[in-house]
Amino acid sequence: MKIILGITGGIAAYKAAELLRLLRGRDADVEVVMTEAATRFVAPLTFEALSGKPVHSDQWQGMAHIDLSRGADAILIAPATADFISKIAYGRADDLLSALCLARECPLHIAPAMNRMMWENPATRRNMRLAKADGVILHGPDDGIQACGESGPGRMMEPVEIAERLFSFLAPKYLNGKKFLITAGPTVEAIDPVRAITNFSSGKMGYALARAAIDAGASVILVSGPTALRPPSGAEFIPVVSAIEMREAVMARIREADVFASVAAVADYRVANASGIKIKKEGSLTLELVPNPDILAEVANLENAPFCLGFAAETDHLVEHAEEKMLRKKVDMLAANLVEDAMGLDTNEIVLLTPVGRRILARTSKQEIAAELVREIANELDLR
Repeated sequence: MKIILGITGGIAAYKAAELLRLLRGRDADVEVVMTEAATRFVAPLTFEALSGKPVHSDQWQGMAHIDLSRGADAILIAPATADFISKIAYGRADDLLSALCLARECPLHIAPAMNRMMWENPATRRNMRLAKADGVILHGPDDGIQACGESGPGRMMEPVEIAERLFSFLAPKYLNGKKFLITAGPTVEAIDPVRAITNFSSGKMGYALARAAIDAGASVILVSGPTALRPPSGAEFIPVVSAIEMREAVMARIREADVFASVAAVADYRVANASGIKIKKEGSLTLELVPNPDILAEVANLENAPFCLGFAAETDHLVEHAEEKMLRKKVDMLAANLVEDAMGLDTNEIVLLTPVGRRILARTSKQEIAAELVREIANELDLR
């Protein structure tokens, strides 16, 4: 897709470099347009290097204010200063970027960034109301510490969230009205208050699937064990720790779901009698382990069960073990991968199994794998 990234003259202009990198990382074709003030904060060469294209700033360069936006999917202004928001609100066009916004045929997104007093000023609030009434899409601002040292609303939303929101807005909404319940991450089974049994799952695949489902228009409930990840914006997030807690959260909401995706690496066993106090180191220790509930099998065997996607992480005989798991648990679709090819990594390679056959999803980012899985699920739902 083609995106125009507009950068205005605020200290948050440095964040636009990371935003550009994220947009390019999703294969977006990005043209950068800077105001003269923005070039005082970050040199255009930075954005030329990241985009691979010349930066535009001269309003007298032919018909750039018209030509640049033709065929664009969106214009994103980040950061958007108070001054630039006033230009948008009142239709001013005294530089290339403001003229481009006025002559556009695509949606306009802005990520405000300014001092908290500027953001709360009645004039800025009035300008924002006017811009929103004209269809401008607002991202942020966040509340937090600002460059001036003060704290409050006006901080530019983090680039990763702006990128997520933009791509979600632009993605085809072929799952509108559908609800996904997704589990992700590991579970942690206590031995005592300071020790536990767990696994090496990072949660990246489950979080990527939640992001892809949201992008496709689905509403998403994400039930996650402990991870270091930020929940995708737009998801209803339910944090849990143990397999028992995960099962309770799933069963409490499963009747709402059209699709259940069991991506979590649920510990197969838990300690039968976890200690309420720290176990002292006094020679050898024997733990009695009992099986944890099989959440995926329980959901798949419900009356009027939702569409069920399972995951299998194996160390050997991948297809054989995956096919056996799919039949035993009676799931609609199963994604299988080798542990060394996926666990903890940002990429994955999957063998996707359905009742009518299997195919390989070649190695790519987990986000791309997730998008393909969501498309496959959408196709299967259409066949039901």
